Amino acid sequence: MSEVISAAVAALRVKVPNFDGVAKFVIPGEGSIMMDQAGVRAGDEEAEVTMTASAEVFQAILAGEMNPTMAFMTGKLSVDGAMGLAMKVGAALG
Repeated sequence: MSEVISAAVAALRVKVPNFDGVAKFVIPGEGSIMMDQAGVRAGDEEAEVTMTASAEVFQAILAGEMNPTMAFMTGKLSVDGAMGLAMKVGAALG
């Protein structure tokens, strides 16, 4: 597992201790992260929504330096699947 994924999993566990749904974050070249009722972990499973962003964008979102909605609107974050669930993730991270 890459250092980027490890750090992101640790940060997400603090920000989103429990989540009702199945979401996946994909960071190209690094790996992916699953977030569901069981918690946050590195993994690549089926999800209701998949969000993809570069490591830099994902780290900025986690640090609160970039709004997830703005990242999506400017094309820095792509969303595939349940948009309502993606908005729920954004609210949890915001």
